[in-house]
Amino acid sequence: MSKIDDITRESWIMETFPEWGTWLNEEIEAEKVAEKSVAMWWLGCTGMWFKTPGGCNITVDLWSGNGKRSHGNNKMKPGHQMANMCGCRTLQPNLRAIPFVIDPFAVKQLDAVLATHYHQDHMDPNLASHVIKSGMTTVDEHGKERLVPFIGPKKSVETWIKWGVPADRCITVKPGDTVKIKDIEIVALDSFDRTCLVTTDDTTENREELTGICPVDMDEKAVNYLIKTPGGNIYHSGDSHYSIYFAKHGKDYDIDVAFGAYGENPVGMADKMTSVDILRMAEALRCKVVIPIHHDVWTNFMADTNEINVLYDMKKYRLGYTFHPFIWEVGGKYVYPQDKDKRMYHHRRGFEDCFEHAQNIPFRSML
Repeated sequence: MSKIDDITRESWIMETFPEWGTWLNEEIEAEKVAEKSVAMWWLGCTGMWFKTPGGCNITVDLWSGNGKRSHGNNKMKPGHQMANMCGCRTLQPNLRAIPFVIDPFAVKQLDAVLATHYHQDHMDPNLASHVIKSGMTTVDEHGKERLVPFIGPKKSVETWIKWGVPADRCITVKPGDTVKIKDIEIVALDSFDRTCLVTTDDTTENREELTGICPVDMDEKAVNYLIKTPGGNIYHSGDSHYSIYFAKHGKDYDIDVAFGAYGENPVGMADKMTSVDILRMAEALRCKVVIPIHHDVWTNFMADTNEINVLYDMKKYRLGYTFHPFIWEVGGKYVYPQDKDKRMYHHRRGFEDCFEHAQNIPFRSML
């Protein structure tokens, strides 16, 4: 039988997706984190993986889904948060622009699953299914074995439970709450995700009427996280917009690295922080390094990170910035504090062992 006789749409999908296979899973498993440091990997969107010297592995907002896959009727759900915000009805062209860099079903060890909020691109039913079905365990602060917990605000917990995650596996957090996992302490903080405030449970034409109604409590819908690790304190702002209250967080906590959801907002929409907002957030948080994320994933919100660098270089001396931006790539590793002075990331280029073995060429003059 010829090769093409064996090929089907299903075989193509199985051989191609996720595009990175288990490459990143294997890299994370093999990573030996040095004392007084923390390793982290960007998984796309606002998804992060953190690993510590004590072998603690946690994810925040890991998501392995996609956006639009068909034009359908070219209409947006009337109760979608974007439709609620700006009154649009034409389908949002948010196609996924980046590869899947991690296989959620190949995860072997995880100590906690965190979500900042319950929007579709910040929670993953695939990872939840794998963690539950595999019986994955961790240990609590007393060294006692326990099943891996799912940590998030009320609406995220409700989503996990709706998917089938047992309620006793979930930890509901609100600003001020802390959770300890091995050598990590997680502090829940205020979110400033105003898109989350206009998200209705019903996305049909029967959606809740929000006009003139006092918004529900943000603390039930979304949180930011301060993740205290042996290598430094990491601030994950989820999908927060800019808020002057970032300054309060910056005064209350020592923050080393801060992540901000950056994007080029289409006309009529304000869903992501701009380049100016990213710099203002970093200044207010008093962090040492600011890393823009989320700009990678949606085709209609993609943004040029060089804009952040240009503005930073324009303003850093006049405003006396004590931080700098780091421009990352999805699937890349960043170790703090070892990489604290880096400004841009490049994936490993390889060929380190060139000319260490005999070549197989006719003449060196070909080189």
